[in-house]
Amino acid sequence: MGQVLSDYTVLDLTRARAGPTAARQMADWGADVIKIEAPGQDASGDLGRRHGPDFQNLHRSKRSMTLDLKLEAGREIFHRLAAGADVVIENYRPGVKHRLGVDYETLAAINPGIVYASISGFGQDGPYRDRPCLDQIAQGIGGHMALTGEPGRGPMRSGAAISDVTAGILAANGILLALLERERSGKGQWVQTSLLEAQIFLLDFQAARWLVDRDLPPQVGNDHPTNVPMGAFETRDGHVNIAPMPDMWPGFCRAMGLDELIDHPDYRTLEARYRNRAALNAAIAAAARARSSADWIERLNRAGIPCGPIYSLDQTFADPQVRHAGIAQPVDSPAMGRIELVGQPIRLTRTPSRALAPAPEYGAHTAEILTALGYTPDDLAALEADGAV
Repeated sequence: MGQVLSDYTVLDLTRARAGPTAARQMADWGADVIKIEAPGQDASGDLGRRHGPDFQNLHRSKRSMTLDLKLEAGREIFHRLAAGADVVIENYRPGVKHRLGVDYETLAAINPGIVYASISGFGQDGPYRDRPCLDQIAQGIGGHMALTGEPGRGPMRSGAAISDVTAGILAANGILLALLERERSGKGQWVQTSLLEAQIFLLDFQAARWLVDRDLPPQVGNDHPTNVPMGAFETRDGHVNIAPMPDMWPGFCRAMGLDELIDHPDYRTLEARYRNRAALNAAIAAAARARSSADWIERLNRAGIPCGPIYSLDQTFADPQVRHAGIAQPVDSPAMGRIELVGQPIRLTRTPSRALAPAPEYGAHTAEILTALGYTPDDLAALEADGAV
């Protein structure tokens, strides 16, 4: 169980978030993911403490070894690792891997079956290839921030690192595709994605509105861009999301006690409701304030109308459906005791993701990995003395 990728070895050269996300996808399904960290430089520094929530969540179930790729001895060790590995994942700026001698062309000459995955801010080529990029930069250039937020309030970023995480998941998907193709051809290949492309891909129908119809989507706050009504409404004791689909209009009106709106000429069709959204929202808001959130959630769901609460994270993880899904998974950490991390949202009935292990201690598996490569204790001592590991 949980070992669907147990035959694969992954060399993880990543930092920050997008790259570690891709490597985590492999580790959670059983791959032997070896996280390469620079000697004397705990790589948790760019994510906070090694025993903090971010590092633990991103690097669980991996092994860690220290290796200085700037030294010839370190590169030699990495090349030996790559000769027997299946996957390399990196998210350096495009030119760095070539300077270090760990680029795809170099490794493919050593191991033609290697699947090499690169995640960058803007891509491996093009006018922005060498620019630094973080999630918020990609959200801005990718059009997301101009779509998000209330009209007239200026651009707004998402509260989660959506381009980072999406790029990581897309890279993992590309790796699996390349491994599947390798079963036929016997050859590896270079898998590439970027934060910018991931962000635009994530826009989905909003991007298609522009590409197909040249319809420039505006900011609409909590309202849905194209479906009316749909949004967040204040109740007697809080707020709820109410989201009827267009064919639910009559049933929605009856459930809200707004029967008079069913055939009203201002609201009878979706186009009419879109033109008169402000007045319609005001009528729904007035009705919504008459009942509690729990009342509306029960009443509307009973009528088949999508309606749900708007939670803070403590409420999210206390919700019975979330608890049933088991996405908060327990992990026993020698350094931290029992903690919970965010598990996989994918279910395989015969081979589920494996039980999570804590993120590795800094360089904890260096000796173990080098010994498996054939290095002796004297070799290890010499490498340590030279600063290669």
